[in-house]
Amino acid sequence: MVGRGSVPPARLARVEELSATILARPVTALVGVRGVPAAALQRMRRELRRKNRPIIVAPNTAIRHALERAGKERPALQPLLAEVHDQTALLAADGNPFALYQEFRKTRSPTPARGGEVAPADILVPAQTTSFKPGPIVGELQHAGFPAMIEKGKVVLKKDTLIVKAGQVISRDVAGMLTRLEIFPLEVGLSLRAVVEGSSFYPASVLAVDLDAQRAAFGRAAQLALGLALELGYATPATVPLLVGRAHRRALALAIAAGYPTPETITPMFAQAIRAAAALGKITGT
Repeated sequence: MVGRGSVPPARLARVEELSATILARPVTALVGVRGVPAAALQRMRRELRRKNRPIIVAPNTAIRHALERAGKERPALQPLLAEVHDQTALLAADGNPFALYQEFRKTRSPTPARGGEVAPADILVPAQTTSFKPGPIVGELQHAGFPAMIEKGKVVLKKDTLIVKAGQVISRDVAGMLTRLEIFPLEVGLSLRAVVEGSSFYPASVLAVDLDAQRAAFGRAAQLALGLALELGYATPATVPLLVGRAHRRALALAIAAGYPTPETITPMFAQAIRAAAALGKITGT
């Protein structure tokens, strides 16, 4: 907690300012900024500020104290304290947490490994014919764990290879070969760690929703529901025009089959009779 007697006035004012910022907006988020180059970070901050979503970079201690202070009025903020680690920025904004996550996801881009990083996911190297010329590179690839060999005068990787498992450290040798193969296993950019909207807490794992896939799934569900409603004859604003059209087509077909003359059936009935007469003429030779 912030003790007024032990905290310099400037730091206390900073904490109070951060706390007021948090309480002024319905959405509070913590953003990871580790590994983002200074120039890129400034550019991203300007872009977010333009969208009225400024991120505030502050010491972790100040962010924790601000969350504790604001948490007295909004207890839902408490889970965010566990997400204050490494290099952290604070965001107070309006809007939908899921849309916010996707916006931050777009700031991330692939980047090569240098060695010593922890793999965020399995790194799979596909079988391929490389652009390398035969030579020492074959031994270097094999030493790093890549199944390299020379085939028809070219350096090839014979099979798909899981070169680094998620959570393992990427060695310098492997990192160098991945870069030469143009495989960039890391990402650089802002990462949304967690969000509180009102009284709801959203960890990143919940926010990581493929919106395009969800829209496609809803579209398929709507089509299936419409088909079922039509099959059952269930009347809704969406199905009534289709049901009436289907009933009309069936009634017209029944009237034609029964030879029942109406302004709509007389023309297709004559056409049907002409076709029948032509077929009979071919059979009888008349």
